[in-house]
Amino acid sequence: MVDTFSMSQKSVTILTTGGTIEKSYNEFDGSLKNRQSRLKKRLLARLRLPHTKVSLKEVMAKDSLHLTEEDRDSIWRCISDEFKKEQPIIVLHGTDTMEITASFCFDHCKEPPVPVVFTGAMKPMGFEDSDAAQNFIEAMMVCHIVEPGFYISFHNQLFKVPDVRKNRQRRTFDFKNKSLIE
Repeated sequence: MVDTFSMSQKSVTILTTGGTIEKSYNEFDGSLKNRQSRLKKRLLARLRLPHTKVSLKEVMAKDSLHLTEEDRDSIWRCISDEFKKEQPIIVLHGTDTMEITASFCFDHCKEPPVPVVFTGAMKPMGFEDSDAAQNFIEAMMVCHIVEPGFYISFHNQLFKVPDVRKNRQRRTFDFKNKSLIE
């Protein structure tokens, strides 16, 4: 028996906002910062996605520590504009304030019509020990199999927003309420 879901063409929208996942090193001044989206060149070009149509939109290129409420509102407006496409959305975001932006979006729409999956990385893509590819690939997979809602996909875990927090000691994310995992 052939699984028609896996054989059909899937679509996904990817919104980039900056963060560590997209920081790049400048040889001339030694800086590591957000300049422009590196996703297409550094990651998407290396993946085999014959069954997935990807739409990529750069919303901004900022370290999440520098995001303002106006920036979060811009991210939210881009997400809500994408709802009309009726396809999953992945948001590349810095980990320092990812849960804040995801919760901001959740507060504006408790029941989105599609899955919206936030992800990022602790080390920039391009670094040999970066978690960027793992987190991105996992987000690509889960966005097609979860129910509509806001999520954070990180280090082989999926968290439903708003019940997630960054664990700075472990350098990953956890459930806010530990009883949710027991």
